[in-house]
Amino acid sequence: MRYTVSATDLTAIRFNETDTVASVLQNIAVILSTRKGTIPLYRSFGLDMDFLDKPVPVAKVLMIARVREAIETWEPRATVLDISFREDPTQPGLLIPTVEVDIDCG
Repeated sequence: MRYTVSATDLTAIRFNETDTVASVLQNIAVILSTRKGTIPLYRSFGLDMDFLDKPVPVAKVLMIARVREAIETWEPRATVLDISFREDPTQPGLLIPTVEVDIDCG
């Protein structure tokens, strides 16, 4: 089944989430909102931010690769189907990734 998740979907973290779908979606939102190198003792977790300060078309391509790599590494229960971006007209250059995933519940 297809689900859509964004970094902006991360509101309150629920520890020990028992629902598989909710757990996976929460994990993806955490991945999308975490800069690589910021978690002590877990430095490789999150997104490599080499797309920052690049022109928007270049940043999108780099961001797609980084998002796909991070989700494949840190949330193997999800398969990335599509990555799109929402742009905030009040903040030019701000890209908010929205990821469509298929979740393996079994």
